[in-house]
Amino acid sequence: MDTIEPTLKAVAPAARPVCDAVTLEIIRGAISAAQREMEALIERTAISAFIREKKDFYTALFDADGVMAVGSMVPIFGDVTTPVLSRFPVETMQPGDVYWYNDCYGSQGAVSHSNDQVLLAPAFEGGRLCAFVMSWAHFADIGGLHPGSISPDTTEIFQEGIIVPPTRLVTAGVVNEAALAIFHRNSRFPEQSIGDMSALMASVELGAARITEIFSRFGHDIVADALAQLLARTRRLVRQKLAETFSYGTHRFTDAIDGDGHGHGPLKIRFALTREKGDDGEDRFIFDATETDDQTPGPVNLLMNPGVPGMALGLYYLGGDPAQVCNAGGPKALDEVRLREGSLVQPRFPAPLGMRGLTMMRVLSALNGLVNVAGGGAPASHSAYVIALLRGRYTDAEGASQRFLLADGIGVGYGARAFADGLDAVYFVAQENFPLEFLELGYPVRLRTYGVKTDSGGPGRYRGGCGIVREYEILADEAMLASRIDGITNPPWGFGGGMSGGVGRVVVNPGTPQERELAPLSDGNIVRAGDVVRVETGGGGGHGHPFDRPPEAVLEDVLGGFVSLDAAARHYGVAIVDRRIDATATLALRTKRTPVRTFHRQEYADALS
Repeated sequence: MDTIEPTLKAVAPAARPVCDAVTLEIIRGAISAAQREMEALIERTAISAFIREKKDFYTALFDADGVMAVGSMVPIFGDVTTPVLSRFPVETMQPGDVYWYNDCYGSQGAVSHSNDQVLLAPAFEGGRLCAFVMSWAHFADIGGLHPGSISPDTTEIFQEGIIVPPTRLVTAGVVNEAALAIFHRNSRFPEQSIGDMSALMASVELGAARITEIFSRFGHDIVADALAQLLARTRRLVRQKLAETFSYGTHRFTDAIDGDGHGHGPLKIRFALTREKGDDGEDRFIFDATETDDQTPGPVNLLMNPGVPGMALGLYYLGGDPAQVCNAGGPKALDEVRLREGSLVQPRFPAPLGMRGLTMMRVLSALNGLVNVAGGGAPASHSAYVIALLRGRYTDAEGASQRFLLADGIGVGYGARAFADGLDAVYFVAQENFPLEFLELGYPVRLRTYGVKTDSGGPGRYRGGCGIVREYEILADEAMLASRIDGITNPPWGFGGGMSGGVGRVVVNPGTPQERELAPLSDGNIVRAGDVVRVETGGGGGHGHPFDRPPEAVLEDVLGGFVSLDAAARHYGVAIVDRRIDATATLALRTKRTPVRTFHRQEYADALS
């Protein structure tokens, strides 16, 4: 007898609500506004100068899975949530929780030097985990070998201050005061540390409240779908741009930093990007940094999180478009990131990382080079921002001896673009140079000079951005000076006929019999009251042949102090007499057009190696 199976009518699952196009843009604006409000709170309430004045802080919002939904336009973000989620299951999280870490190796480079503190807070709506918010800032001093916690002298990360593994700092609104007390006790400037931590904690509390309001207004499913759409939109755009830039095959580029301050260098950064067809017929984009030089004893190692290359490329392709969102779509656009343990960009514990900013800036430059090799039209190379650390004691108006730490991050020139000059005197992204008035009011120094460094921008049809000159007169009885400069033996490259940018230096007592030039990466340099410290920063590479720059633009640069009369004639072929262009002499100069090649670093070459 046959068995007759009952007929079952398929029941389609209930359709999940989908965020429509108009609501999507409203939510995009709302989460971006929440992120910016978090940043504004940090800026207005932090204590230390590097956060309040320099703006060295970032915030971001993440979905319930810890995937970044919106962040700052900063190309150094990696996966900041996994270090917390791998240690604290989401089932154990409660409203009012805050998690904290600065452990570089424990986070796989999500935070890349120990001064940077990360706070992460879950957001709940209706008893349901809906998102995470993050605030991150550079703390002035967390212990270590020297005040400031970063120094060219360090040889292991333990010399760079206290290391905090992922820790539950706040449990349901109750602060772990003991953990904070240990942390602040390790700082030479605990008042600043306490104030800055309070600002970060207030920022994530605000962010959690704002994201909760958004979920409450629109509903979980609608907001979750909106975040998924924004992520997919960014990933799709970046992959489309990658396909337009990179033909099938492997594209390679090599850049270099000068050294590590301990006698090792130059250190080569070798990147490759491969586009190939996958087994499913879809394109695959593979980023490979395995041929980069080995890690080094000095503190210029960069523990690069695997998300960084995609984030940097993604931000390049987004181009600052306010209609787009900086999110994890950039990292997710790459199918694979290959890093080699023991290399300069993936060092083994406990290699020092404090001055990884030099390598980070060269990594971004190398990514631009990779795009240019493929024909993508990225800017020429930029300089790495300069750090001058001045530490010591001074006598205040009441006659008391006070400790001080001036960590002055100084702007540089950025590379020229295919359509415009490079940016002048920029520190890094949205961060700022300390104002002269702030320096003189807050520290025992007097600023004698502050301006653009003439001829530091690489010559080109579009000029590279210029660096800065600062001269400090020391008012303290005695202080110790550290300098961090790169790009002297390997200056920022020019592209498409543009020339390499100028170099920086630090000189004590310039133009006097006591003049001495400091090693670019050095510490322990003693200066005393009356000494003058002159810091010159480098410029960006030029783009296009310098003879193609309109003479009127060269004249404007000369009158503005960006280009000297000699450089105008020698590099640009423009003769200027009595503040006017000599047309006949200019025509004669420009008949002697220099042959060019693709790249320029002190000389023209088809490729850098």
